[in-house]
Amino acid sequence: MPFKFIHLTDTHLAGPGLKLYGLDPRARLDAAIADINKHHSDAAFAVVTGDLTHWGDAAAYADFAAAMAPLRIPHVAMVGNHDRRVACLDGLKAAPRDANGFVQGTRTTDHGLFVFLDTLDETSDAGEMCAKRLGWLEETLAKAPTDVPFVFFMHHPPFPVGVHAMDEIALKQSAEFADVIAPYRSRIRHLFFGHVHRPISGSYGKIPFSTLRGTNHQVWFELDANAPHLASHEPPAYGVALIDQENLVVHSHDFLDTSLRFPFSPPEGMDDRDYALNFPAR
Repeated sequence: MPFKFIHLTDTHLAGPGLKLYGLDPRARLDAAIADINKHHSDAAFAVVTGDLTHWGDAAAYADFAAAMAPLRIPHVAMVGNHDRRVACLDGLKAAPRDANGFVQGTRTTDHGLFVFLDTLDETSDAGEMCAKRLGWLEETLAKAPTDVPFVFFMHHPPFPVGVHAMDEIALKQSAEFADVIAPYRSRIRHLFFGHVHRPISGSYGKIPFSTLRGTNHQVWFELDANAPHLASHEPPAYGVALIDQENLVVHSHDFLDTSLRFPFSPPEGMDDRDYALNFPAR
C-alpha cells in the first residue's frame, strides 16, 4: 500500500468568528478537517505549508490550534508571509523549531526524509532564506545517508510560476537555494509549496513540484503582467499524496464541491447509450 499524507495550505485564519474577504476561514478549515477525518484518517500525517493566519496574532494561532485539534492524524504547521514566527512557535506545538529558532525541521519516513523549511521574512511578503536557514538546510542534507531521498515543503516557490503578482513575492534567494540543493537534486522526489493559491504542477529543473488552492480565498488565474492582481472565491482544496518506492502521486480534492455524483454504469436492463444520452435515467 502507498504511504499517504495530506497537504493543506493557506488557511488564513483571521481570529474567532471573523470573516476574511467575505468567507469564513475557520468554517472552511473545519470542513476540510472533517472531510480528511472521514476519508483519509489512514494518512500518516498532514502538512500545512504556511499562512496559517492572516495577521499573525496570538488569537488566530489559538483558533488554528483549536481547528486542528479534531484531526485524527498528526500534523506539521509551517509559516508563510502572513505569519509571525514567535507567535506561531508560542501557540503551536505542531510547529517545528531548529536550533536558531526558525520554524523548520524534518520527519523521517519509510520513503525518505521530509524537510520543512521556513521562508518567512516578517518585513516583506516575498520569501527569504537567510544564511542561517540555508546553512541548516545544507547541514541537514549533508547528514542524511546517501541512499535517502528527500521530500521538501516550503511556503514560497523558489522559481516563477507565471502569475506575475505572485512571482514578484516569491523566494528572494532563489539562486542561493538552488546552489545549496544542487548536489542533491537527483534525490529530491517532490517539492510541495503554498503561497500562490493556485493548482499548479510541473518540474523545477528535474524536481517535480505541486501546489494547490488554499482553504479560504484563491488567486485568480492571470498570466498577463499588466492585468490587475485579483483574488477569487474559487473552491478550496486539500491535497492527498500517495508515495511508494517508484511513484509519488498528488490528488487535489475540492472538499466543498457538491456537484452531482452518479454511477457510470446504467441501471440493470438499460442500454449504456440510452443511459448516457437520456440522463438522468428514467
